[in-house]
Amino acid sequence: MNYILHLIVVLFIYFILASSLNMLVGFTGLMSMAHAAFYGFGAYSCALLMMRLNLGFLSALSITAVLALVVSLLVALPSLRLKGDYFLLASLAFQYLALNVMKNMDGLTGGPLGLPGIPKPSLFGLKVDTSVGIALYYGVLVACIITATIMMLKSKFGLFLRAIRDDESVALSIGINTFSQKVAALAISCTLAAVAGGMFASYYTFVDPTSFGLGESIFILSAVLVGGSGNIRGPLIGASFMVLLPELLRFLQIPSEVSANARQIIYGGLLILLMRYRPQGIAGEYPLDK
Repeated sequence: MNYILHLIVVLFIYFILASSLNMLVGFTGLMSMAHAAFYGFGAYSCALLMMRLNLGFLSALSITAVLALVVSLLVALPSLRLKGDYFLLASLAFQYLALNVMKNMDGLTGGPLGLPGIPKPSLFGLKVDTSVGIALYYGVLVACIITATIMMLKSKFGLFLRAIRDDESVALSIGINTFSQKVAALAISCTLAAVAGGMFASYYTFVDPTSFGLGESIFILSAVLVGGSGNIRGPLIGASFMVLLPELLRFLQIPSEVSANARQIIYGGLLILLMRYRPQGIAGEYPLDK
């Protein structure tokens, strides 16, 4: 039962990560490789606020969101002046920069050894430290975040983002301030990733740089592309697929000496087949080759 509840909590965290990145990839047409950087920023920020300032979980998470919003704006203003592949390269550079900060600021982040002893989530001063309690707590938080995301993307803001994605020059010609809309999309997306990071830190009670490298950014992007971008359900399906499939493959009767490699081969092969025969993703509306 604890194993199932653990998977549910992990899914909740990836629901936020995939949905927030989808706001950039599927709705705005911006391909970013820096999502794990903000995921890690949120994890470390929330952990430090709880450990060093003795703040409660919700207070630390709220401050983390504000800090992430400020940092994302500082990143967005110069990087979004770049187009296409240049923006992708800029996001990749920021990902490596953030990862090196996590690894080398030993006095603040613990360096390669990470930060142990992070407090569990709390609500109104009461610690929530059971698997059922955390699953319910995070479930409510995720429901609120996903609902807010749906409302934003169904509003005029979401229509503006779709217009920018489909043809930015046409969007400009009808009076949409494309730069400010892209800045807003990037800021909201990165802030939500930081919130997911805070939830990750408090759930695992330990963070270190290995959880927030380029591989994690690729994994989050894969969840969006596998599930399908351009709507809300696609990233949720993709996150479920990416998280649960490796766990399901554990139950195959494969000899232990080759099981790890065999599972990776099966996992990779299924992803290749999916991208070959369903390039827009399982439930996507926005094809990759558009």
